Amino acid sequence: MSMNYSKKVMEHFKNPKNMGEMKDADGVGKVGNPVCGDVMHIYIKVGKKDGKEIIEDIKFQTFGCVSAIAVTSMTTLLAKGKTLEESLKIKRDDVASALDGLPPIKMHCSNLASEALEAAINDYMKKTKKKGN
Repeated sequence: MSMNYSKKVMEHFKNPKNMGEMKDADGVGKVGNPVCGDVMHIYIKVGKKDGKEIIEDIKFQTFGCVSAIAVTSMTTLLAKGKTLEESLKIKRDDVASALDGLPPIKMHCSNLASEALEAAINDYMKKTKKKGN
């Protein structure tokens, strides 16, 4: 089966942004899809700007198909510099639109990326609550 990927999808697949592991991450989100085998890890570093918590830095590691890598790369771009609240509002349609669309059979990949971002933010929130912040 041949996939018709947009130029943006292919650009993010060939030259992913913010790829790599973050050893000192404030929050880590890990999600996977046992059906297709995709696994995504998103790492966030949280800072403060104008009294609000923002995603200061973000990295990812994705093991998966063209779409999985492209959507995770785009998700990091959409979230970087945003508040945690704004980042939690990034959903699959936002990611797919930013990539000029995905083949319908690959839309589940964009769900995984937004779920990994949400998991990283939730991980950060759990850690900071334990510290009493």
